[in-house]
Amino acid sequence: MTEPYMRVENLVKQFGPFTALGGVDLEVYPGEVHALLGDNGAGKSTLIKNLAGVHQPSSGQIYIEGKPVNFRSPRDASNAGIGTVYQDLALNPLMSVTRNFFMGRELKGMFGTLRMDEMNQIAHDEMLTIGIDFSDPTQAVGTMSGGQRQTLAIARAIYFGAKVLILDEPTSALGQRQQMGVLKTMMRVRSRGDIAIIFITHNEIHSKLVADRFTFLSLGKVIGQGTRETLEGGEIRRLMAGGAELGDLAKELADIG
Repeated sequence: MTEPYMRVENLVKQFGPFTALGGVDLEVYPGEVHALLGDNGAGKSTLIKNLAGVHQPSSGQIYIEGKPVNFRSPRDASNAGIGTVYQDLALNPLMSVTRNFFMGRELKGMFGTLRMDEMNQIAHDEMLTIGIDFSDPTQAVGTMSGGQRQTLAIARAIYFGAKVLILDEPTSALGQRQQMGVLKTMMRVRSRGDIAIIFITHNEIHSKLVADRFTFLSLGKVIGQGTRETLEGGEIRRLMAGGAELGDLAKELADIG
């Protein structure tokens, strides 16, 4: 097994008296999909914002390739190879695929002119490598499906150097066919072997389809971890429910009735 590209050790995040993360440990390996699961309020969003440089940990340490790092901004995280694709995707529906792909990082020639032909070709080729073939990269993003927009955001993050790709609920607002398209995109990225994917999801089925490794959060703490080989379906389901046994949940419901 290779060494983890990213390792998180005893990460704590407090907001005043409230502890959002209570000592999280995490290892993320290149060429793997690491599913991060948990109910609303489990701490998933807080964790990825710490990994992405939006928040700074109250204590604990993040390591990149074995070296301790301190992200003071999202730019610091990006420079370290952390690419985050949030649910809102940060895309402008009125702008073209290419302009969204290079937003803020446009290639310029003499006198500041945009090298549009070159950028169109790069956007087309990068999206093609992970499964989307656009004959016209000048088309408006607003004409794309939700799954295609996810692919655009993923391709953009990879092109600009992501070694850890954090995907925040990428299938949550999509129809079934588009969900499968995004999962296929994830597997194509995984097959490269050089990129680690952190897949934040509520969907047990999707996580079991694509994940190699699992971490379960509840109330800011890790309540379970394992690999595809070591976790059975019943254990995944139990941990998804915050560690509660199905029988306990059934009893609570019965007591109400």
